[in-house]
Amino acid sequence: MTHRSFLRGLVASVSLVLVSGVGAAPVQTESGAVEGITLPGGIRAWMGVPFAAPPVRELRWRAPQPAAKWRGVFHADRAAPMCLQALRSRTMNHYFGNEGISEDCLYLNIWSPPTGERMPVIVWVYGGGFNVGSASMANYSGAGLASDGVVRVNIAYRVGALGFLAHPELTRESGYSGSGNYGLMDQIAALRWIQHNIAAFGGDPGNVTIAGQSAGSSSVSLLQASPEARGLFHRVVGMSGSPFGEPMSVAPLAQGEAAGLELQRALGAKSIEDLRDIAGDRILASPVQRPAIVIDGKYVAGTPREVFASHRHSDVPVMLGFTRDETFRPLGSIGSVADYEAAVRRNFPQTADALIKAYAAADLASAQRAATDMGRDASVGLSMFNWASAQREFGKAPAFAYFFTRRQPYAPGITFIDHDPATAGAYHTVEVPYFLRSRDSLNLFRQTRNWEPVDVSLGENATQALLTFARDGRPRVPRVADWPAFDPQRPRMLEFGPEVRMIDWPNAAALPLLRGGAPAERPAATGRPRD
Repeated sequence: MTHRSFLRGLVASVSLVLVSGVGAAPVQTESGAVEGITLPGGIRAWMGVPFAAPPVRELRWRAPQPAAKWRGVFHADRAAPMCLQALRSRTMNHYFGNEGISEDCLYLNIWSPPTGERMPVIVWVYGGGFNVGSASMANYSGAGLASDGVVRVNIAYRVGALGFLAHPELTRESGYSGSGNYGLMDQIAALRWIQHNIAAFGGDPGNVTIAGQSAGSSSVSLLQASPEARGLFHRVVGMSGSPFGEPMSVAPLAQGEAAGLELQRALGAKSIEDLRDIAGDRILASPVQRPAIVIDGKYVAGTPREVFASHRHSDVPVMLGFTRDETFRPLGSIGSVADYEAAVRRNFPQTADALIKAYAAADLASAQRAATDMGRDASVGLSMFNWASAQREFGKAPAFAYFFTRRQPYAPGITFIDHDPATAGAYHTVEVPYFLRSRDSLNLFRQTRNWEPVDVSLGENATQALLTFARDGRPRVPRVADWPAFDPQRPRMLEFGPEVRMIDWPNAAALPLLRGGAPAERPAATGRPRD
């Protein structure tokens, strides 16, 4: 590892958990002066900057309102609480320490190089199934990329029922005959704040890339499809999440409103005003199931494909991809080839014979591999392919695809309660610390990974892909001569693995066979880590 790489990792790893450093000169925003801190290496950071008013009391389940102006200097020297959500369960990996929690949570974090102006801006939207998540997790630190001449921003948004509840009364009071999607409105409000203020932090409001993973990836895809977000960003990066298919597809408003009424009955409330008076933790504790994203007619104007087809989307370059061993649609326990074939017939009765041929299995090992691949392709793989296809069919800007296959090198003897390092593979979220240059965050409190030279090299390749894409809309990596734009006739991807190379999209010819199978259900536990 080079001295420069070590310093980058050090800066990234300490920047969130131990937010310490000398004060930086105040920066003037529309709301007032903001003083941040200077981190080791000279990176400037502003933590917990308000971009909207606290969404509490009468502002619960309403569009975010502008942050109040202040006199004097706002000291942005510590992370704000994450939005109110269920506490991390014992099956969640505790890599990053405890964080505060509050309904007052609409803040953002900014990292900027020591000097510079009109630098590209990369905005990160966290994942977590629209139910959990934090803008201040060390895995998402922006310090590592800020050392390469970009301004990094992490934004917060409301989650769970507090962020995405639809209800007939909310629809009537909205003024646009829709409700729900308040977390998405928060994201749009943060992007508007960035447009108005980021130049003061050295960023270029005319060169903003929005990026996210899992629900964060689905979010940036929804933002691309939202007429309300047009003009607020110029490139999109999506990692393992898309509303162009299950399990993150959008639902009709009526379905969301019905869930809202069910929540009201479950809590013994008579109106939305009663619900606004109920403590947030009681709302979170309700077992009522509801769709995350609904078609509200304004922020989500239709299904993403409908919006793209009507050319109401933001026609900007997209970089998207997924990992080898993730899935939102596991086929179940596979103990034999017969188990595998039975699972295929159960999940895809209309196309089972063709799928068994396309995902051939001759023994137990190949049956388990085929089941993993099919579960991945039927969920995240297909939804990302649909997104790339819509980008190609209905727009002029290119899409570029990647496939992440590197298995992280676990420390010898390390154990977890939620997954087995021997079988985790290239799991859901595995690529994030490579792209964001935050690998050291996984070793903050105990040694869980023994990073190898190949991980350093792979991380620099992933980082360069993200940085070059943010600068001019075309991702580039060393020693790969050409990364072609997505073409559905011959879909190609850049593989980030032990080798970095162009490959064909895995099982692309079989993807149509996976449409219309049995309904997908998000598993309670998949045997994959969720860091």
